[in-house]
Amino acid sequence: MQDRQLYEQILGIGPPWFVERVELDVEEGVVNVSLAHRDDAKWTCPECGRECPLHDHAPQRTWRHLDTCQYQTLLGATTPRTRCPEHGVRAVRLPWAEPHSRFTLLFERLAIDWLSAASQQAVAERLNLSWDEVHGIMDRAVKRGLKRREARPLPRIGVDEKAFRKRHRYATLVTDLDRGCVLFVAQDRKQSSLDGFWKTLTDEQLSSIEAVAMDMWDPYENSIRQHLPEAENKIVYDKFHVAKHLGEAVDRVRRAENKALRQAGDERLVGTKYQWLRHPSNFDDDQWRRFAALRNSNLKTARAWALKEQAMSLWDYTYEASARKQFAWWYRWATHSRLKPMIEKAKMLKARLPNILTYLKHGVTNAVSESLNAKIQWVKYTARGFRNFQNFVNAIYFHCGNLNLSPAPT
Repeated sequence: MQDRQLYEQILGIGPPWFVERVELDVEEGVVNVSLAHRDDAKWTCPECGRECPLHDHAPQRTWRHLDTCQYQTLLGATTPRTRCPEHGVRAVRLPWAEPHSRFTLLFERLAIDWLSAASQQAVAERLNLSWDEVHGIMDRAVKRGLKRREARPLPRIGVDEKAFRKRHRYATLVTDLDRGCVLFVAQDRKQSSLDGFWKTLTDEQLSSIEAVAMDMWDPYENSIRQHLPEAENKIVYDKFHVAKHLGEAVDRVRRAENKALRQAGDERLVGTKYQWLRHPSNFDDDQWRRFAALRNSNLKTARAWALKEQAMSLWDYTYEASARKQFAWWYRWATHSRLKPMIEKAKMLKARLPNILTYLKHGVTNAVSESLNAKIQWVKYTARGFRNFQNFVNAIYFHCGNLNLSPAPT
């Protein structure tokens, strides 16, 4: 088999295209493969598919292909352009590459596979690409994936935020809690940030939403109530965000009490911060026994901790009436505890109680969103930051969007 036939087979090139010549440059470490087409070839408009006459050829272009052994392989060709009565002069679609790409489909597929498992820097170094080229491949992959995404029902979604950079720069994330993927990313955490999500949904998708897990952030709630029918019955304040608020209150009590005790020479609370914040199930037997001396003491922090643990039992109820009765009892205890941080949190929870108790109906939390946040944090760490927000968005969709990223096969 001659080298031209060999590369036609390797590249999957068929009529009207053929390999015109193959040149090996040993010094540069490059194999140059020149492609041409038959003179009697028929061409179609890339917009409407209508058969059109040949107008001219675009200047010579080069595409990077998979390496041949240790040699970098480059394809070269002049792209035919047709004149369509409706769309005018257009470059025809090529079987080996997508429009505006300088890489073949097979090379982009390889790069996407690598990007799924390694950092952008590592892929750039191993494939001898620039940062801009890597970002271009990722950008095209994400656009393909989003275009191919089907309008499936979304019974349970989560709304959360993720820090993009320091100084309170955030991204708004909407996740499909059943499929464990990111549906939407927007800059900042304003109402307008979430407003953009609803515009991406069909009427059928909007009506399919049964529950929205979220933290107690008013701009998000305002957006949901404005766009989602019967939102008051579908908003579910996330259990773990409530636990976070109560943990913050316990820690405020601990810090104040620790300061007073240390002035009196009592160091019982020194170094105990994370013992009070840890979930009881995360203690081993020995740790739980050692913690007993603190939690059973008459310390203010011990009372605050008991209040926090008792509040979390609210999510164990089945019936709303029983849960409301339990909360009323707990609220009286909290507001008479003489612990200011706990009183403040108790009043906050009372004001939000209806959408805390919707959990009993829907049983949904933002745990999936939090696990995706951890993955996004890994993406941020391996990328060593992002130069602009759009690159961050692309990386989130690429790694967490559950998208079909691969280019169409040759």
